[in-house]
Amino acid sequence: MGPEDRTLVERAKRDPHAFASLYEKYVDKIYTYLYYRVHDREAAEELTSMTFQRALEALPRYEFRGAPFEAWLYRIAHNAVANWFRDNERRKTIPLDSVRRTHTESHSVDEIVLLSEMREELRQLVRKLPSEWQEVLILKFAEGATHAEIGRILGKSESAVKSIYYRTLKSLRKAFRERGFIK
Repeated sequence: MGPEDRTLVERAKRDPHAFASLYEKYVDKIYTYLYYRVHDREAAEELTSMTFQRALEALPRYEFRGAPFEAWLYRIAHNAVANWFRDNERRKTIPLDSVRRTHTESHSVDEIVLLSEMREELRQLVRKLPSEWQEVLILKFAEGATHAEIGRILGKSESAVKSIYYRTLKSLRKAFRERGFIK
């Protein structure tokens, strides 16, 4: 945890109003992470709110143990989304965000349908990946995080993150080949 975060955390422990600085610093990252996990804006907003509420409640017990404060927030968000999936497992819903129409003059209807099918297939494949693999993909592609940054957030070495990233892409490529989307 950088000196700035350490100072903000210590201040927020004494004064809950000071937590606003930490919230402002990390809310977009946490929301993006949650959105890419659940693919639903409303649910991501609710989970983001829940994550920061839980962080505020647990802040007095927070202790720096080598991992950055940001990693602690991601862990809370990870637990919130895991609970959300467990709670919503029984009801199959289609998020409104996934019901978008793609209008473009440069693609035929067949191409648009194929792209839509591929996108949905990719979402399904990603959801079936181990949670840690999903986190690496989200942090890499949605947040633009480097392997080193992802390692700090997940508490792993940079080389471990590179290995997870490689295995994840290899797994997705194989699944897409098996389904005939790529050669």
